[in-house]
Amino acid sequence: MNTSVKIGSLILKNPVTVASGTAGYGEELSAFVNLAELGAVFTKGLSLEPREGNKGPRIIETSSGVLNSIGLQNVGLKAFLKEKLPFLLSKNAVVIPNIAGHSIDENIELCKILSETEGISALELNVSCPNVEQGGMAFGRDIRTFSKLLRKARKATKGILIVKLSPNVDDVAAFAKAAEDFGADAVSAINTVLGMKIDVKSRKPYFLRKSAGLSGPAIKPIAVRIVYEIFERVNIPIIGLGGISCFEDMLEFIMAGASAVSIGTMNLVNPSVASDCIAKLEEYMVKEKINDINELVGIAHR
Repeated sequence: MNTSVKIGSLILKNPVTVASGTAGYGEELSAFVNLAELGAVFTKGLSLEPREGNKGPRIIETSSGVLNSIGLQNVGLKAFLKEKLPFLLSKNAVVIPNIAGHSIDENIELCKILSETEGISALELNVSCPNVEQGGMAFGRDIRTFSKLLRKARKATKGILIVKLSPNVDDVAAFAKAAEDFGADAVSAINTVLGMKIDVKSRKPYFLRKSAGLSGPAIKPIAVRIVYEIFERVNIPIIGLGGISCFEDMLEFIMAGASAVSIGTMNLVNPSVASDCIAKLEEYMVKEKINDINELVGIAHR
């Protein structure tokens, strides 16, 4: 029974990964999950220098998920290489840093340094975070800026390059196709959906930046639809994410066309959810007499 999947030249032992931002650098999650059993760990978004993130309220629960305005707070590249990466490697994790620079030049520098760093299996270029003034979604909503960044990032990256796409555009699949055309090895879809919370007592937006990123079960139908559309437009692997809370959700993404999935917000509710999905995947494959997980990728299109 084969549970392994390919992302470019990288072979993951199974399609279950944990998403950037929700699993930190693996330290807290390692108390609940054997990081070595995961397909991969996508780390919290990295910038060259430490980043404090946004001021004011940063997160609030909704009826079916959370709104967050963290602002890509992170320890910076130096601390990541000195402290966080050695920890992840000591746990035999497959490490995929999420790159979240302020500018094209910063993203290129991060791609160059990290792709040359031993122990890093791939890079995920974040062009889709909605909670920052510079970088993030600013790169992922304009196809010309997106293309300029991708062209340079591909040249600077020696290894596997994954592009994390924004759902906050009219045609996500068009950006996926552009990523493929400029040499990306895979795409991740989707990042958070723009939302808002009004504080009825103050009669003002709850977040200082007004809008924030919605994640959790509420966005899963949107994410599944986008993965399905991307699968019909590109030939590179898709990593599906957005609202996965159980094995059945994960299976929807795979059948829609995702080669792998990334679990995010549900880690905050059930830190063992990724391990549960791996166990249930193996049970499902035995029960359904499926010899290779890749037989299910995109099966909803056939």
